[in-house]
Amino acid sequence: MIANIASSLLMLVAPWPLLLVGFLVGIRADHQARRVKTLSNGANWFALLCSISATVMYVTMAQHSQTYLSMHLPWELGSFAIRTLVNPLTLIMFLLVSFMGMIVSRFSATYMVGDAHEGRFHRWLSLTVGAFLVLIVTDNIWGFWISFVAASLFLHQLLIFYRERPLAVMAARKKYLFSRVADVSLFTAFLLIARTTGRAEFSGIAQWMHAWHGSLPASLQIATGLIVLCAILKSGTFPLHGWLIQVMEAPTQVSALLHAGLIYTGAFLLLRVSPMVTHVSWAWTVLIIAGLLSATVSSLMMMTETNIKESLAYSTSAQLGFMLMECGLGLYSIAVLHIVAHSVYKAHAFLSSGSVVDNFRGPMIQKLNIKQTLGRAELAIVISGLVTFGVAMAFGIDLQKQPTLLTIGAIVAIAMGQLLLQALNRSGIGAGTLLSRVALLSIIVCSAYFGLHDLSTDLLGSSIPSDTLQADHIPIWLLALIVVAFLSLLHIQQLLPRLQKSPFWQAVYVNLYNGLYVDLVFSQMAFLHASKIGKTLGTANPQVQFPEE
Repeated sequence: MIANIASSLLMLVAPWPLLLVGFLVGIRADHQARRVKTLSNGANWFALLCSISATVMYVTMAQHSQTYLSMHLPWELGSFAIRTLVNPLTLIMFLLVSFMGMIVSRFSATYMVGDAHEGRFHRWLSLTVGAFLVLIVTDNIWGFWISFVAASLFLHQLLIFYRERPLAVMAARKKYLFSRVADVSLFTAFLLIARTTGRAEFSGIAQWMHAWHGSLPASLQIATGLIVLCAILKSGTFPLHGWLIQVMEAPTQVSALLHAGLIYTGAFLLLRVSPMVTHVSWAWTVLIIAGLLSATVSSLMMMTETNIKESLAYSTSAQLGFMLMECGLGLYSIAVLHIVAHSVYKAHAFLSSGSVVDNFRGPMIQKLNIKQTLGRAELAIVISGLVTFGVAMAFGIDLQKQPTLLTIGAIVAIAMGQLLLQALNRSGIGAGTLLSRVALLSIIVCSAYFGLHDLSTDLLGSSIPSDTLQADHIPIWLLALIVVAFLSLLHIQQLLPRLQKSPFWQAVYVNLYNGLYVDLVFSQMAFLHASKIGKTLGTANPQVQFPEE
């Protein structure tokens, strides 16, 4: 019996050393910084070993979810339970976050040496990672909500670690306000779900949804809309992206932890409730449009950014938009794969950001030997498109049954078209060899895309809905809009040197560089919120001073 719940037990105990370090040992953290650092590193290693062991046990023998404590709640809210959800999605995210936590903790062990508040940093880092691990493994919606709020509050302490930096505090305030709206939205959604379905576990909700046929009741449609709102608020997507760009005043490893882990809370929430999202077609459209908007606008802003860390932040905003779009398209297996790949990449990018400057010593836009034309760009896209659809046919992809998968494949083709365009614009000795190598690379990349999709689908199994459930109901015009948007991005990027000579595009460039000024509204809201708090505190304590507007 114990062997069949070994994974569940390991997932249950993994976060607790991290939480204990924060709550007990870390109370006087700065006075015993070395001890807190050692215990925090040890707790992160323990969580990683537990995640590896839980995964091995799941692969080698049948494992079951387990309830360890259950308490009935009033008002038809179901029950609050300490229950772990053992499935491939949980294990993948559990392994990923524990690995990221260990890497960030090890990096911080040397990065924070000598800081006056080194112990306090390790305390909040332990609490943040521990709460996020609880969020990942819990099956109970109320346990999820508590850890959802706790992880956000603990992260807030890391974001304002340098309280003397006004930009860091302002960015953290904006995130704080968005997060509290997300908390209320998610609580209301869970309230409606529990009262309508009588279930308070994600696994039970999924079973209820699988047995349901037709349109969902209005209460569940409202709950789905609130969950979509919550996911958008937590993802730092345009136009709510300002705080994500401005939190760079926090220590570098906080940015790494945020961009490689906690920023995916909204996407993970959508994956958890994906059986319900598949029943609400208008929610897909919202996710697709919101995700596409963020992916395109943030990509354009990234082209104008000169700050390395802020450029990485714009990249995260674009990638999160892309993940929301993938969830809207019903490609949940691709979204999981995207989270894993982007998390590892972005953690490395931030932790090595000091050496990235070497890549920026030359101009961002390389001058080509031959003058670029739209004709060459279109030729490159046609070639990469033919390669993509050829590989898709080799993998047995049906265009009519899986149009959404081919839509993302078309975006992969556009990305490969950019490399082909560079090869087509080369002249002289070796140009033909370069073109053939890039064409071969295109085949390899497209094969990897469809192959990893199949692998991800097989690994995740029934823990997420099938890719085809939403594919048949998404309008063709929406899929075409996605492809056109990314085609436009390619052309803008290639023609940017020419466009910058036009007064109109110079004005566009300046507006993009300043984030289209949409964040000014939220900055003003955060300032007014801070001013109200300041007046209250200033009345109580005259020594507290706040900057004038």
